[in-house]
Formats: sequence, structure tokens, C-alpha cells
Amino acid sequence: MVWDLTTDVLIVGFGAAGACAGLEARAAGAQVLAVDRFNGGGATELSGGIVYAGGGTAIQREAGISDTPEAMLAYLTREVGDAVRPETLRRFVDSSPEMIEWLMGHGVPFEASVCPYKTSYPDNRYYLYYSGSECSGEFRAVTPPVQRGHRAKGKGASGKKIYQPLARAAMRAGVELRPHTRVVALESDDDGRIIGVRARTMADAPSAIRKRFAAMAAIAAKPGIYYPPLRRVLEGRLDALERRYSREVRIRANRGVILCAGGYIANRELLEQYAPGYTGGLALGTTGDDGSGIELGVAAGGVAERMDNVSAWRFIAPPSAFYGGLLVNEQGQRFIDETRYGAAVGNALVRGQGGKGWLLVDAEMMRRARGQLADEAIWFQRLQAESLLRTSAIRADTVEEVARRAGVGPEGLATTIRGHNAAIADGEPDPMGKPSEFTHPIERGPYTLLDVSVRPKLTNPCPMFSLGGLAVDEDTGAVRSTTGEPIPGLYAAGRTAIGICSESYVSGLSIADCVFSGRRAGHSVSARPSEVGGPSAGAN
Repeated sequence: MVWDLTTDVLIVGFGAAGACAGLEARAAGAQVLAVDRFNGGGATELSGGIVYAGGGTAIQREAGISDTPEAMLAYLTREVGDAVRPETLRRFVDSSPEMIEWLMGHGVPFEASVCPYKTSYPDNRYYLYYSGSECSGEFRAVTPPVQRGHRAKGKGASGKKIYQPLARAAMRAGVELRPHTRVVALESDDDGRIIGVRARTMADAPSAIRKRFAAMAAIAAKPGIYYPPLRRVLEGRLDALERRYSREVRIRANRGVILCAGGYIANRELLEQYAPGYTGGLALGTTGDDGSGIELGVAAGGVAERMDNVSAWRFIAPPSAFYGGLLVNEQGQRFIDETRYGAAVGNALVRGQGGKGWLLVDAEMMRRARGQLADEAIWFQRLQAESLLRTSAIRADTVEEVARRAGVGPEGLATTIRGHNAAIADGEPDPMGKPSEFTHPIERGPYTLLDVSVRPKLTNPCPMFSLGGLAVDEDTGAVRSTTGEPIPGLYAAGRTAIGICSESYVSGLSIADCVFSGRRAGHSVSARPSEVGGPSAGAN
């Protein structure tokens, strides 16, 4: 076979997982080439920039937050479930403080400013907060709540403050990035070892075409993520440019290939096949999150697991006053502790309520909520909250009338309110387990039912991303075959692989897993001695 390029380690997809894999492989002395279909960055660069970490990180200690590995493990054991083996979760927890140190050492900025209230995402004053369900009744019964959401310091959605420093550090370390290069197949030798890839690259296209491709890819990523029709138009144009201007290249990888190409949330066909209940959400990812990395692994003999698991986010705060409201279904019955993380709420809506739900608040709660918006919400949160209040709110002076107007069962809603108020008055536990500090009696009208159903809506969408991926050896990150054995020369990380967050997601757990699994794969693949063959990755 004739190879156009040769390297020790080839990374397919260059977001957080790819950058971390490259840094570890270079630290081990391996030559590293990374390719990305678009500009690099992946979903991490578009994200809120949260890393879930604890057990006594430097940021927690500076903030005066007391945490232990045992407390973090107790929480995550309940949250993560059987996504990974207990010993893998233990390793993730024990390495958490070092992970934050490692990220900071590569330029990722964190700050020990603690958010004083529970929220889905802190504003630009705060960078350490409760990013999961730590404050909810079910979890505080296991371990006291601790702030573990480490937000990278930066205005707005600060995912770029994680990816960009990591990418720069990787380049300084000697990782070569070739963007606008799409891997179409893995190559193996007669023994079944993965030895390289076939790809289509825009590297030889005219400069003006490459600049146009890069610009359209950036727009398709964001703001295209928020306006799907724009993304679909740009995707068609990107495909057309690739068909016309790309050429095929074969890249040899002497030590191995690491698939870091994201999940599959941008692939409508795969979503309808594996998770049809989640087609009404906003695809939280890039055009590159099309499942191609997972499909490459499956074609090589790998196994895709938990493909029906999608994280759907339905946050009810800010404003934090809304945690005192009651989430009800069509029958007017509550179905979850309202202080649970937004992905738990979203999944409860999709899986148990047909995607339909309403938040009931009374006049006093609405008054407090409006007063909190300016102080607690960042700009996009204010936009979503105002949309919810203006376009998704049904109001009436009586419980019976508001229920009738919203299409909610009046008798069921009245019964729910009576049980809720009686528990507060009698000092009894909340029927859904909500902690008493968040409970609020539903008393005086006008009453409002806010429609929080999961359906396509531009101003108040339900973001979603996939959690399933390739099964991997949890000690090395090697992709496992149908027999359970590692496929020689093939590794996966981030959302292309099964990982810490593949059962249940809270903010920061995916990026933390990208770092954890990316470093693991980069270290493991580099342990194999390099071989000789073909021009180097730096050759043209």
C-alpha cells in the first residue's frame, strides 16, 4: 500500500479529547498528526466550558470549599451508574485534582469565585458552582452537596477558554493539525491491526476556497447550532465544496489511530434509528457530530453501545425562584424533584411524560422570579426566560381555570397543590423529595403554568447531545471488538467512546471525561514502538 503521509499517532477529530490525546502522546515522545473535518474545536469550543472536578482541587481549596474523593465518589456512583466499572470511576475521581492542575498548566483559566445560589449556569461573576444534582433530595441523602462545576474563566459560554489553550499547547508540543480533512475509512493489515486511514482533504484546494470552507464551517457551528435551517444550508454547501475540491490521501499511523470525532447528535437518521423520542430537540454539537467516528469503529469490528441514550436539557432556572415551582404532567401530577439537574428533568419529560410538562408558579413566586432575572441570568438565559414568560405562559386567577386553559387536568393539579402545601404546613418531607429550602407553598393567584415541553422552538429550545459510543477497554481506551478483545491499533475517546457520562450527564462531566479519556488513549497508544514507513506527517 502506498502512503501519502506517515506518523506515529493519528488523531481523528480535534476537540478537547483530541487535544488532550495529542498532548499525552507528544509527552511520551510520539510523532502526532491530528486531522479534523472542519476547523477543530468540536463541541467543547461551543460549550459553556464546565469541567466537573472535585475531591479537593486547587480551585476548591482556594474558595474554601471542603471536598474529599470519598464524597465525590459517593455522588458520582449514584449519578454515573454502570456506565463504567467502579475502579474506573475511582480512578477518575482520584485523578480529578491533578486534572485541574494539568489543565491550568496548559493555560486553561479557572477562578475560585463561588456562585451563592443554585443555577443551571452562573453569570460572569462566578466560576465555581453546583453544576449537577448535588443539592437535590435524592443526592444530599447520600453525601452533602459540594460545588464541583469548574467553569473556565471567560465571558459568556467559555468553552473556547478550554479548547483554545489546549490546542495552542498541543501545537507548541509538536502536534501537527491538518484541518478540512475528512477520514472516510480505516486501513488494517493482514493481522487485523489498524495501521492508518483513507481521508479526503481540502489541503490542495485554492486558498480562496479553503478560506470560504473555513468561514462556512465556523458559521455552521455557531450560530448555526441555534438556527438549524441555516446549518442545513451551509452543510449542503460544505459537502459540495468537499466533493469538488478534496483529494484522497492515505495516512499511515505506526502506533495507532485515536477516534475523537464526537457523538452523533447531528445525524438525524441515526437519531431516528436509536433515539426517536429525542428528535424534537436542538442538536448541541457541530456538524462533525454526525456519528462518523463511531461508524468507523464499528466498520473495523468495534461495538457501539448505549446509542439510545441522549441527554436532553430542560432547565427551569434561572431565576432560582422557579425551583419552588411544581413540575406537572398532563394529569396535573408532579413527576420529579424540581431541583434535579436539567438533563434529569429533560429525560423525565421525554421518557415518562411524552415530552410534555408545565411548571406551576403562583403570584409571589413570579414576583420574585422577575426580580432575580437581571441579577442571576446571563444574556442568553434572560432571552430564554423572557421567551418562556411571554410565549409559553398560561395565566388565570384560579387553579381550575389555569389548568383548563393549559390542557392540564384540573382535579389532578388541585390535588397536587393540596398535598404539596400540606407537607410544608405539617413539616413533612416534600412528596418528591425536594429539600425544604427550595419548597414554597402555592397560595395566591394569579397562577401561571409555564409550558416546558420538549419540542422545537427557536427562543427556548431543548438542547440535546448523544451519550452512546464505542465500547473501549477502560484501562487503555482501545476499542473493543464484538468478542470483547481490543482491536489492535484503534482507540477512542470523548463522545465517540463510552465514558464516565454515558449513562447520566451533569454539566462538566463530558468535558472532564474528554480530558480523562483523551489523556488515557494518548498515553496508551504511545506505548507501542514506532515503525518505519512512508513520508513523515510534515511532508507535502
